[in-house]
Amino acid sequence: MKEEEKVEEVITTEEEQVQPKKKAKKNKDLLEVEKLQLEKKELEEKIQYVQAELINYRKRKEEEVSNLLKYANQDILLEIIKVVDNFERAIQLDDNDLTDELSKFLAGFKMIYASLAEILKQFGVEEIVRVGEVFDPNQEEALMTDCLEDHADMEVLEVLLKGYKLKDRVIRPASVKVNKK
Repeated sequence: MKEEEKVEEVITTEEEQVQPKKKAKKNKDLLEVEKLQLEKKELEEKIQYVQAELINYRKRKEEEVSNLLKYANQDILLEIIKVVDNFERAIQLDDNDLTDELSKFLAGFKMIYASLAEILKQFGVEEIVRVGEVFDPNQEEALMTDCLEDHADMEVLEVLLKGYKLKDRVIRPASVKVNKK
């Protein structure tokens, strides 16, 4: 019986030695699993962040392209506005003081002016009309001031050079004379 006891003792001691190794391995495996789960969570968050960035990038690009298309004609319309300005100056001549030949030229100028004004209107160009309203630096630039008692402070008195908007954007601010008390 003593031998059996010895064998059992040896088996028990071997089991006791194996159990801490198993526990250590289990603990190590659990730590590895936790580490991998944490890494997985971090990677999922990075993926969500990158997806959100991609969505934002697409929205920005779509907006840029939309604005580019919306205001693509701006440069040529500004050049046409300069021509319209010259026609307006020519039309301001007094028709009564002109000869018949010059009156015919003036009538032709008026027709060309009307055509150009219609083209600008078709492309969404609007004149900025602000006489009698409070000065708005987003739409006008004050070139002159005057001090009139019968007008409000910062009221636009006169337009010296017309301003224009293309859809909702000011493409040329109006040059104005403002009342300053």
